[in-house]
Amino acid sequence: MTAVEIPGSKSITARALFLAAAAEGVTTLRRPLSSDDTEGFAQGLDTLGYRIERTAAAWRVEGRPAGPAVPEAEVYCRDGATTARFLPTLAAAGHGTYRFDASAQMRRRPVAPLTRALRDLGVDLRHEEAEGHHPLTVLADGVRGGELTLDAGQSSQYLTALLLLGPLTRDGLRITVTRLVSAPYIGITLAMMRDFGVEVKRERTPAGELFEVPPGGYRAADYPIEPDASTASYFFAAAALAGREVTVPGLGRDALQGDLRFVDVLRRMGARVDVGADRTTVAGEGPLGGITVNMRDISDTMPTLAAIAPFATGPVRIEDVHNTRVKECDRLEACADNLRAMGVTVATGDDWIEIRPGTPRPAEVTTHSDHRIVMSFAVTSLRTPGITFDDPGCVRKTFPGFHEAFAALRAEWGV
Repeated sequence: MTAVEIPGSKSITARALFLAAAAEGVTTLRRPLSSDDTEGFAQGLDTLGYRIERTAAAWRVEGRPAGPAVPEAEVYCRDGATTARFLPTLAAAGHGTYRFDASAQMRRRPVAPLTRALRDLGVDLRHEEAEGHHPLTVLADGVRGGELTLDAGQSSQYLTALLLLGPLTRDGLRITVTRLVSAPYIGITLAMMRDFGVEVKRERTPAGELFEVPPGGYRAADYPIEPDASTASYFFAAAALAGREVTVPGLGRDALQGDLRFVDVLRRMGARVDVGADRTTVAGEGPLGGITVNMRDISDTMPTLAAIAPFATGPVRIEDVHNTRVKECDRLEACADNLRAMGVTVATGDDWIEIRPGTPRPAEVTTHSDHRIVMSFAVTSLRTPGITFDDPGCVRKTFPGFHEAFAALRAEWGV
């Protein structure tokens, strides 16, 4: 049995940084993810005047419920979607002029549903170039709150940003959501808000799902960050594909992250899965079977499944993943194109991909600077030696040490 230590969750670290910055008091974040995305978020907070002390084991954040400490700032969000969506929302609750820009990759990704919602709440927000995209400027004067309707069918991050904002408004928020993708991420948000002292009411209505967020702010916490379930998916898939066994400590039955449900997909394909109180184990026990699976709620693990799909005994069809087309790249087509370059038969539609069994041949993977494309096709390389990547270093976004960790796994297994 191989135990793999997975870095802290990117999603949880980003939310925890927002909550800590907004809370009354000093918050300690234990075992946060240190990667390009989270370092960019922390640097953005620093630029806005928040005080953060960082060590290898913990980050201490001095909260400012009143908002940024500086009246003006220019924040560069790098490639981070959470940074580019959460920080302008946090800044809106303060008072000052704050400009946000991002990498070319992040500039292409939409933020329009969120910025429309902020404008509906009275926030003076201006896009400088393409409407609904970075760069943007927030002329902040606090947020009164109130009612709004949101379409979160492209990204659950729009809803998360508004939920996190709610307790910082004067009157609270009532958000009616007409469409929602990656719903488990909202579960993460609500659970974490509860840990920082805020209870959100959630109910179904004829108009959609209603979230009622009370005003009153957050209280500081001592908060541990669990391992990243999306990152763990590569090691679970590797075990299933190679006929080996992997255990990830720290991810168990009570894990916040919905992406741990990827192991259920592997179980359906024939892997042995054991989810314990504080760890999860996956073991490969023979050939993987074909499957048709809806991955709307765990779409970040779609590339992981696509990368091992050719080795299944039957077709693998992944459905309801349109939102993967507006991630760091069009992940659905990136997976399809790379598999075709390896000689695998693939068909795609607007929100689905179907992969036929085959024997992938070595090729250079076109990564589109997307960390998940690299890490997914690293798993393919267990059965197809000679696969290379045009930008292997883009894994720094979420797991700078991925290649070393994966090489150590291969060495231990002798594959």
